[in-house]
Amino acid sequence: MSLNGLDERFMLLRNLKDAGCDETLIQEILQCDEDRNSPRRIRLLRTHRRKLLNSLHVCQAQIDSLDYLLYQIKKRKDVQYKIIK
Repeated sequence: MSLNGLDERFMLLRNLKDAGCDETLIQEILQCDEDRNSPRRIRLLRTHRRKLLNSLHVCQAQIDSLDYLLYQIKKRKDVQYKIIK
């Protein structure tokens, strides 16, 4: 493997880790890379992307719930403040 090939492999590894891929997925993708199996590699990456996006949606729903709770608390606090005045 050439120096350039090592750089490319290093960058691929770095990118996969940055994308949150676990070691098993990384090994599968590296194997696809060696086998030049682009269709499977693309499937694996798209599946991982879908999982990340689903996690994002779950987190967004949790944030929305917290925002609503904070809104309700603030609304009650404002009402209580007006009653006390």
